[in-house]
Amino acid sequence: MIQNPILRGFNPDASIIRTGDDYYIATSTFEWFPGVLIHHSRDLVHWRPAARPLDRLSLLDLKGIPSSGGIWAPSLSYSEGLYYLCYTNVVGRRGVYKDLHNYVITAPAIEGPWSEPVYLNSSGFDHFLFHDTDGRKWLFNMQWDFRKNHNRFAGIIMQEFNPEKGKLIGPVKLVTQGTSLGVTEGPMIYQRNGYYYLLVAEGGTGINHSATLLRSRTIDGPYEIDPEYPLLTSVGTPDLPLQKAGHGSLVETQNGEWYMSHICSRPLPDGSRLSPLGRETSLQRVVWTDDGWLRLAGGGRSPKLEVESPDLPPHPFPVEPEREHFDEKRLSIHWNSLRIPMDETWMSLSERPGHLRLYGQESLYSWNRQSLIARRLQSLDCEISTCVEFEPETFTQMAGLVLFYDESDHFYLRISHDEYLGKHLAVIFSQQGVYDESEDIVSIEGWKRCYLKTVIHQEKIQFYYSSDSEQWKLISPELYSGVLADEYMDKLSFTGAFAGICVQDLKGTKRHADFDYFDYKYDWNA
Repeated sequence: MIQNPILRGFNPDASIIRTGDDYYIATSTFEWFPGVLIHHSRDLVHWRPAARPLDRLSLLDLKGIPSSGGIWAPSLSYSEGLYYLCYTNVVGRRGVYKDLHNYVITAPAIEGPWSEPVYLNSSGFDHFLFHDTDGRKWLFNMQWDFRKNHNRFAGIIMQEFNPEKGKLIGPVKLVTQGTSLGVTEGPMIYQRNGYYYLLVAEGGTGINHSATLLRSRTIDGPYEIDPEYPLLTSVGTPDLPLQKAGHGSLVETQNGEWYMSHICSRPLPDGSRLSPLGRETSLQRVVWTDDGWLRLAGGGRSPKLEVESPDLPPHPFPVEPEREHFDEKRLSIHWNSLRIPMDETWMSLSERPGHLRLYGQESLYSWNRQSLIARRLQSLDCEISTCVEFEPETFTQMAGLVLFYDESDHFYLRISHDEYLGKHLAVIFSQQGVYDESEDIVSIEGWKRCYLKTVIHQEKIQFYYSSDSEQWKLISPELYSGVLADEYMDKLSFTGAFAGICVQDLKGTKRHADFDYFDYKYDWNA
C-alpha cells in the first residue's frame, strides 16, 4: 500500500513524470537554496531525494527576495532524451503585483548537468511545457491580472516554445478561465485517446483547494469541463486527515495504471486547522471512465491516507541515518540554506574535520546573507539536538538551534554574551515579527561545549540544554508549534517548518561556531 503523504514536510506543488522504470517528482522550494527538490521512486511507495537542480547563482539568485517568494511550482517533462524543468522565481509579491520571471533548463539525466536557463516570460506562474506528438512544444501558465475589478487569476494561457531559437514564438491564447471554483492555476497537459486533457488547480492553495479536469480535441481548445468537477478536494470534510487537497499531476505506470500526485496538509489535532509541516505531497490512484473522464479509485472526491500500490516490484531505499556527523566533504541533500549558496565564504566542513564551522553573518530577520542551514520538519513527534562550541564576545554574536518558518515566525535557542551575565543561554521568540526573549536565562560561562535540544509533540515545543548530553535541563516555557504554520494569524505564506543551526555576528567580524553533529529523530507516523 501507498502510505500518504509520500513526501512529508514542506514539499508542495508536485510535478510527477515517469521515464522507463523511474518516477520523479519535483516540488517547490521558495526562498530555500538550492532551488527545486526532485524525489525518485521505482515503485511509487518508496521515495528518496535525488537532485537539487538549481544549485548555482547563474540558475537562481534569491538574495533579497521576500519570504514565500522564490521558486514556485516547478514542472518536469521529458522528450527525446532530455529532461525539461520549468520554474518561476518570484522576486516581489507586494500588494497586487507579482514580479516574477520564468525559465526552462534541460539535462540528459535527472542528476544533471543542468543547462543554463532560457528565459520564457513573466506573465504569470505555474508553467508546464507540453511536448506534442508532432514535435511542437507548448508552454501553458496561469495569467496574473493586477487591475482593479479584474480576476487576479485571469485564466490559463498558452504559447509555442521554439527550442532551437530558445524563446516563445507566435500568438498567446487564452484557453480557459476555469470553473466557478475560481483561482485557476497549476495547468498540466496530457494526451490520451484523441483528447488533450488539462488538469488545473482551483479554489486557492488553502482549505478550498481542488483539482479539476478539462479536455479538448485540439490543444488550443475549446476545453470542456468535467461535468462532475472537481476530481479531488477536501472541501466540506474538515475531519479528513488530509486537508487542502488539490494541484494535481498525473502519471501512467508501465502497466497502464494511473496515479495523481497532489498537495495536502495535516492539521494539528487541537482544532486550529494549522499545519506546521506545510503543504505535503500525496498520491491517489485514479481510473478512466468509459466516457473518458478520470475518477478517484474507490469513488468520491476525498484524498485517502492508504492507496493501493501499483503492480511493480518493491524498491525500498536504505534507511537514512538519524545523525549528521559532518564528516563528509559535502552536506547531505536534506540540507538547505536561506537564499544564498552554501559556500566557503560562510561555512566549512574542512577547517575543523568532523565539524561544521559557520561564520556569523546577518540576523534571522535578514533577506540577504544569513549563516543558517536547516532541514524540513517531516513529523510533529520528533527530537532534534546538536552540540556547539562558540565563544561570543558581545551580545551581537549568537549561535544555536533554531525552529524556523520565516523571519517573522521562529524560535531560537541561542548562546550569546552579555556584559553582566557573560556567556549564557536563552530562547528568542519571534511571532508575526514581534521579537521577545525568554526570562529563563542560564549562565554557561566556562563551558567549552554546549548541547542543545528541542522536543516537539504535535502542538507542543520545548527546548533543553546540557553540558554532557546525558543530563538535560528544560529552558523556556512550552511553545506552540502552530506559530510555524502557513496559516498562523492568516498570513499568506507557503512554506513549512524547518529545524536548523545558525550563527549571527551583527558586529561584522564573522565570529564562528563549530557544530559537532545534528540529530533528527522522528516518528514517521506522526
